[in-house]
Amino acid sequence: MATVTMKELLEAGVHFGHQVRRWNPKMKEYIFGERNGIYIIDLQKTQKLFRDALNYVTESLTERPKQKVLFVGTKRQAQEAIKEEAERCGQFYVNNRWLGGLLTNYGTVQKSIQKLKDIETMREDGRFEMLTKKERLGLDRQYESLMKNLAGIKDMNGMPDMMFIIDVRKEDIAIKEANRLDIPIVAVVDTNCSPDGIDHVIPGNDDALRAIRLFASRIADAIIEGKQVGTEGSQMIAEDTEAVEGEAPVAETEIALTSIPKEYLSEDEKAEIESAEIPEEEEEADDVVEAEAEAAPEAAATEETAVAEAPAETAEATEEKTEESTEATAS
Repeated sequence: MATVTMKELLEAGVHFGHQVRRWNPKMKEYIFGERNGIYIIDLQKTQKLFRDALNYVTESLTERPKQKVLFVGTKRQAQEAIKEEAERCGQFYVNNRWLGGLLTNYGTVQKSIQKLKDIETMREDGRFEMLTKKERLGLDRQYESLMKNLAGIKDMNGMPDMMFIIDVRKEDIAIKEANRLDIPIVAVVDTNCSPDGIDHVIPGNDDALRAIRLFASRIADAIIEGKQVGTEGSQMIAEDTEAVEGEAPVAETEIALTSIPKEYLSEDEKAEIESAEIPEEEEEADDVVEAEAEAAPEAAATEETAVAEAPAETAEATEEKTEESTEATAS
């Protein structure tokens, strides 16, 4: 699980806020105190909220590994880190200038992206060299301008599912567009910014290079981890489904065989169906009948022996009774 330690936060200077006179009162709960005219951010709260944000990102990517995350950081200090970390985790970024309507007017932006791709195709298939020098220069300038603003989103193919932002004060237009479209936002918020409109606030220094890189790298780690866990889980589910589906044709074959009219079946298939139609209980009953039939002769023989022996026993009993009665009369 992606996480961050207190030592890492201190070493990166995450606790340094802005000058006291430039603070935003809405950030009061995240401020520890003031030193030399600069607000100090409460790193205990930063650590907890940063971990919560990382868990959110990981869980979201685990549930839906194909989610698109847009990294946004157009200030000079953030440009390089935003680009590198977004590319490292296979996501998208805006690090030069946020074009107004990039989200709310995505159809127009998509046309510009298509123009960029068309110029790239012309360069690859040789058509670019067939143009005049003036036309080539014009396309080169257009290509450079488009790449500067759209290079990080040219392959996004749709709206982002989540946004990670450095410096919410500078990227206020991006935040308004995301809020309008209900796109969740994870953002680093300094003491001079408002946390309004941010779903997952990370109070911290958004100006120091080391702090920005720490935030961006941990978010990228959380994305990578979530995608990996989610992809492995999907593969396991797919394997289980294939195993279950692999057994289905057997049952279907058996059902289909019994549903075919018997005149279309061979003698072996008819015999197979007839043997399959006999319930187990009937087979057990047949076994009982056979056992009784085998036992019947023995029982009959036993009865005959008993009948044959019975008269002798009766005669003896009669003689005993006669003798007893004679003795009684004589007395």
